[in-house]
Amino acid sequence: MSRASKLTLAGTSLAAVATVFFVHYGQQSEKAAMHAGVVRDMEQQRVKKERQADFEMQKELESEYKKVQTVHDEDGGGKAGAGG
Repeated sequence: MSRASKLTLAGTSLAAVATVFFVHYGQQSEKAAMHAGVVRDMEQQRVKKERQADFEMQKELESEYKKVQTVHDEDGGGKAGAGG
């Protein structure tokens, strides 16, 4: 084989290997990004459920306290020391 044909074969082989590597790396990074999105969504759903449970608990406590206590809203808007 001539030197030119050897260089052409080596160049095209190197380009093919680089292309396969680049595509494989791109697929792996895309897969990782999609998995991170799923993990992030699951965490957001967990936080949302926790917040909803806290809200429900606070709502129940409020209704329980309203049964026991009388709540008055002051005309001063709840400001302390309005004279100063």
